[in-house]
Amino acid sequence: MIIIQGAKTIQGDVIDLTIPSEEEKTINAAGLMILPAVIDPHVHFRTPGMEYKEDWRTGAKAAIRGGCTTVFDMPNTKPPTITTTLLKEKKMMIDQQLKEADIPLRYQLFFGADKQHLTEIAPSKSSAIGIKVFMGCSTGNLVIDDDESLHAVFSIAAKEDMMVAVHAEDEHLIRERKANYSGEMHYPAHSQIRNVEVATRAVEKAIGLTRQYGTRLYILHVSSAEETALIKAAKQEKLPVFAETTPHHLFFDTDAYDSLGGKAVVNPPLRDKKHRDVLFDAIHEKIIDTIGSDHAPHTIEEKNKPYGECPSGMPGIEFMLPLLLNAHQQGRLSLSEIISLTSERAREIFRLPASEDWVLVDMEKTVRIATTESKCGWTPYQGLTLKGWPVYTVLKGRCYHIQ
Repeated sequence: MIIIQGAKTIQGDVIDLTIPSEEEKTINAAGLMILPAVIDPHVHFRTPGMEYKEDWRTGAKAAIRGGCTTVFDMPNTKPPTITTTLLKEKKMMIDQQLKEADIPLRYQLFFGADKQHLTEIAPSKSSAIGIKVFMGCSTGNLVIDDDESLHAVFSIAAKEDMMVAVHAEDEHLIRERKANYSGEMHYPAHSQIRNVEVATRAVEKAIGLTRQYGTRLYILHVSSAEETALIKAAKQEKLPVFAETTPHHLFFDTDAYDSLGGKAVVNPPLRDKKHRDVLFDAIHEKIIDTIGSDHAPHTIEEKNKPYGECPSGMPGIEFMLPLLLNAHQQGRLSLSEIISLTSERAREIFRLPASEDWVLVDMEKTVRIATTESKCGWTPYQGLTLKGWPVYTVLKGRCYHIQ
């Protein structure tokens, strides 16, 4: 039995909590605030095929440190998760790695939409949290860039009542803009080549397909004011459209290229500062439903390569909750908004059962970020000082003290 004594709720009540467990542990939670554990609906833990960047042993440790007990992993691995057989094999590898780490992390897997394997989608329904559609290329070559295949995916998903999660960038426009780009090919060019129109054209198309088929649509890593306007209109139309943003789109902008170089290269790219304010407004207006870390680690050697060779993505799961708590301390987010973003809405949207997972946070604790649990060994948040940190994470009746 785990007994939590004297924890404070966001309403200011002081409560005791008893959690069934094989452990016998009493936590004096005086001065700590209790929140539902984080659900991160967007991670790339790189198994199989890219475990040198990350695996589920290190990914689980990073999750726990960030107060996260549930993750949804993406299918763009090597090989990509595009058949039910590959999905089953991936689960077996994950279970083994989590057993070795002795962390029973909760997880779900997205199934990858692939033109050559569309008949595999329906049989994956009972094993996958949803279908991932890359409308533009990112890490790996998993992309659906033709209308016929897109229509087929949305039609199958509607029939099977499966969620479609889209990486909404228009592949044809990316190629066109890259071919016509005449500026210097350095890291900031990434935000110019894959500009806001690249994202909005894809978001508009995905919403149109949802309108046509009635498919539930989850728009990943929303990054711009224009995308939020399209999503707001879709929600007003009562379409089943949901939106996620990321920590890096909330807390970084194009100025980050100056200090981070290739570490700031992500898909969709970082935007001008004005978009960050709009994303916060969209959270307040409930246009944005969730936050996903888009934890996408690469080695520092890979990220230091010149633009064009440098892969897109950055690690983030570990510091997502502290960044949000720090934003609360700055008056940018309410605690109820943080709970909604990090757990409540994901549970509702993806129809997850309730759990007894919790995170205890010290709202007065100030930490300067210096280390990371991620195998990649670096974080774009290095050197930031944040106020508000997880101290205990409770997962499946186990209590982890975060140092």
